[in-house]
Amino acid sequence: MLNDAAKALSQMVSPPLRAVLWKSIALALALIIVVAIVLDWLIIWLVGALSAWVETGLGSSAHLPVDAIAWLLSVAAALGIIAGSVLLMPAVTAFVASFFGDQIAAEVERVSYPQDPPGVDLPLSRAILEGGKTALLAIVVYLCAVPFLLFAGAGAVIFFLATAWLLGREYFELAAMRFCPPDEAKALRKRNGATVYMGGLLIAAFVSIPIVNLATPLFAMGLMVHVHKRISARRLIAQPAR
Repeated sequence: MLNDAAKALSQMVSPPLRAVLWKSIALALALIIVVAIVLDWLIIWLVGALSAWVETGLGSSAHLPVDAIAWLLSVAAALGIIAGSVLLMPAVTAFVASFFGDQIAAEVERVSYPQDPPGVDLPLSRAILEGGKTALLAIVVYLCAVPFLLFAGAGAVIFFLATAWLLGREYFELAAMRFCPPDEAKALRKRNGATVYMGGLLIAAFVSIPIVNLATPLFAMGLMVHVHKRISARRLIAQPAR
């Protein structure tokens, strides 16, 4: 697994993948900015509506206290948006992988496995569906883990382990679906759950590094291409001769 990770790291900065690297980083940043703007607008609207409701109920004497509370809430919300953007990186990178996963996989296959038949690109709609489902699941996990952040970092551990499962699952299936139907890819992932999860732990560690995590799709897809090839080779060896 560490050898697979080392190969993925070296290949993600290779000349053929540099253009994909910059495009994936640009798309991830754009998504984060859009999410931050929408959340900021929503929070400002909610704070304004709440302030107006409180002033209406308590009268003009509550104006200054309400303004002070609103300002504190706005500052807390801004900090929350920044922290949330960091924690939402697994969801963002999972969605970004929908657009560039096949380009990354094809290059890794070409360089590392030239003797093997190349995989077939997924239809974009299917790739977006898989990435979107993983992104939504990651957001749900994030929301569930947030309350546990108050208990000695338990939320961070939960989030990390869940991220490993979610991203390992998505990237392995994207790599496998280049060679087999979706149902077979999912079954293959389940039969090799421990191996896939170990790869997911490496991906979760990578996505937890600020700034560097913008390149997660390249590392994760490259890693899981190698993992899938290794598992497929084991399957061929294990098959009885006819």
